Amino acid sequence: MQKKITLPIIALCTLAMVAYAKKPQTEVLTLNNLNDSINYALGVLNGDQIQMYYLKGEATPIVINEFIDALQNGYDGTIEQLSNSAKIGKNIGISIKNAKEKGLADNPAWTINQKIFFQGLVNGLYQDSSMMNKADALNYFQTEYQASASSNDSIVTSKPILGTCPNKVKQIKLTSKNDSLNYTFGLINGFELAQHVLSEDADGKLKTEFIKYVNAGLKSQITNPSIVEIGQKIGQELKKQEQTGLFGMPDLITDFARIKQGLLHGLTGNTEIWNSKVASEYVQNTMTDIKYGKQKQDAEQFLAENKSREGVITTESGLQYEVITLGTGIKPTIHDEVKVHYHGTMIDGTVFDSSVERGEPITFALTQVIPGWTEGLQLMPVGSKFIFYIPYNLGYGEQQVGPIAPYSTLIFEVELLSIEVEVLDYIE
Repeated sequence: MQKKITLPIIALCTLAMVAYAKKPQTEVLTLNNLNDSINYALGVLNGDQIQMYYLKGEATPIVINEFIDALQNGYDGTIEQLSNSAKIGKNIGISIKNAKEKGLADNPAWTINQKIFFQGLVNGLYQDSSMMNKADALNYFQTEYQASASSNDSIVTSKPILGTCPNKVKQIKLTSKNDSLNYTFGLINGFELAQHVLSEDADGKLKTEFIKYVNAGLKSQITNPSIVEIGQKIGQELKKQEQTGLFGMPDLITDFARIKQGLLHGLTGNTEIWNSKVASEYVQNTMTDIKYGKQKQDAEQFLAENKSREGVITTESGLQYEVITLGTGIKPTIHDEVKVHYHGTMIDGTVFDSSVERGEPITFALTQVIPGWTEGLQLMPVGSKFIFYIPYNLGYGEQQVGPIAPYSTLIFEVELLSIEVEVLDYIE
């Protein structure tokens, strides 16, 4: 079976040009407190993610500088406001400009002919099929694309032919395979854009605007429009968060300069202060402490005080329990299924779940519940009523489960009514 190859649609392509650019400048900075550190760590973490997932290791100096400039523009609010069609048009112009180095559809063996490509694009925008319809163009280009992908022929290229995007439909002569490739690729993209981007262009104004910005993109110095857009959006978001605090937390002050340096370090792989792993752990631990630090502290204090109360027993795992009634039945094992009544509260007395209040006991296997229950139930003879004081690591841990917040210590009053299914060990 022949492997299916997906055709590149130029409207969605991002081409990064490897070119000389000044080395991005980093500053000597110090991290004096938690606020400094969380801002810097967020920058490093996001810079590393952008490098990995968007640039895929090709963070050339020119692209990094484009990102940092866009970040600053987004933060300063100096971004050119474009409609969706204008933005796509400009990005196409940038991509075709950069195709001088990459070749048509990223194939170095196919020389870009901007005049023919753009005429095909415009003919497609106006859905003109007088030279070739979309289906035939797609079939031709796909066939050639697949053949090129599996070809071992040496790469031979000629000098790119430059041009601009016209604004009228025109029939042209295609005198070579390279001409046909450029025309069909332009035509395919034009039809796609007409259908998905310019579908509401009743009076032709959107097409005119689109073509205008294609030509603006050809003159642009930008090499990677996608990374520029990411930088702008991050800059805008950071400006917003100056009003609310990082993540909407007023106690965390947004420090654009430190985030910017962190982003730059993450993009360039600078690990003099922190690498991405350390930054990620720091952000996660710090945010946890900020959100749930007091809750963890209150829970630890509760358990420490509760441990010393008369009648409270603490197991090796940290589970605490108190015997209210000691039954006379057998104790369940981890393999058994039991029926219980329970009443669950937080340490402040808030009820979060109760079969008692519902008036209906529950049946489950000991392997289906949180570790604190699994351990505690095996200590109870049938007919017993215990109170379990369950630390978060034996409960739901760091997860939010319904009304139960992460790191919650839970209190359960549990009555073991019966063992519903008892698994016996047979000796053959």
